[in-house]
Amino acid sequence: MVTGSLLLMYLLGLALGATAGFVMHRSDYCVAGMFRDFFLFRKTFLLRALALQLLLTVLLFEAARLAGLLPLFPFPLLAPPSLANIIGGLLFGTGMVLAGGCVVGTLYKLGGGSVLSLVACIGLIFGSGLYAEIHPWWTKVIQATTFQAPTRTIPQFLGISPTLLALAVTAASLPALYKWHRDKLLVRPFPLAGYLQPWKTAVVMALIGLCSYVLVGMPLGITTSYAKMAAMLERLVMPEHLAATMFFQSKPLEVVHPLSRTLLEGWNGPQFDYIWAIQFPVIAGVVLGSWASAMLLREFRPHWRIPPYQFLLTLLGGIILGLSSRMVPGCNVWHLMGGLPIFAISSLLFVAGMIPGAWLGGQIISAILLRQTQAAGTPDEQ
Repeated sequence: MVTGSLLLMYLLGLALGATAGFVMHRSDYCVAGMFRDFFLFRKTFLLRALALQLLLTVLLFEAARLAGLLPLFPFPLLAPPSLANIIGGLLFGTGMVLAGGCVVGTLYKLGGGSVLSLVACIGLIFGSGLYAEIHPWWTKVIQATTFQAPTRTIPQFLGISPTLLALAVTAASLPALYKWHRDKLLVRPFPLAGYLQPWKTAVVMALIGLCSYVLVGMPLGITTSYAKMAAMLERLVMPEHLAATMFFQSKPLEVVHPLSRTLLEGWNGPQFDYIWAIQFPVIAGVVLGSWASAMLLREFRPHWRIPPYQFLLTLLGGIILGLSSRMVPGCNVWHLMGGLPIFAISSLLFVAGMIPGAWLGGQIISAILLRQTQAAGTPDEQ
């Protein structure tokens, strides 16, 4: 039976996801691509749009908090800072570059017709299930490396108002923003028909993050649903093992929804609960939104003729993404669009690991492509 609160969650998640998928497809707005372009080609165009999104989200979240619209602050499911955040971030950054997209990037590319992104999504599910096998051991690692357990954010740690830090970050960012605007560094000249400038997508994504936090009670997040999908598949083939796996029996979500006063409960296992109601519609929405964009542009053309090594590399990247997103826990969307704007220490540590991880992923791809090029260019020597 679907209650009114559940139905609202489904509709809201679908709307937010579809909007995100549409605009991300129109501007090719992918975090993995941003860092890949920087490390491989020294291009910072898309990173500037990401910086704009982060700054806008900081200001929107803080304004909403001051207006009393964010009673859950910090938001639920935000983990305490741990060295595990860095390790998970390192693996996540590597995986998202190998997979050719971040967790949401693979979804909008899948909706646009990318076969490789479908492979990456399969890897995400498999990697999420794989994490369940190491969960007891990894929990001990987190417990051993967690510091300042009661403290979640930098303002809490320093004992200051988040407003002061938000204003300081804004003031420090204004000179760069002015220069980017003056020199037109946020605009791609001569765009193709249907192309959406990334800075506009950045604004939309910041607003989507705000809507999610205010209406759902927490920012966008989708990776627990991949673990739930893995649990659903495992229930079909190994129900006894599923029942004995500690990770799938745990309940990470138990909080009162700030607007409806409904108790939101959610498990990592295969239950159709509030975690599913919050996250899965966003996943479906991103795919549908990007599919709609591709169909309107007449760009939906799946290509299957892809070298086998690319399939394997993408699958490996997806598995690493799924595994690391549970190790952190969370993904780049959760931390960049949610944790970082409220100065969460765990999110800062995640980013500190993700950036060198993305560099490592770029180095691996460069080495593989170089080897493939050399092999294709010397047929007579073989």
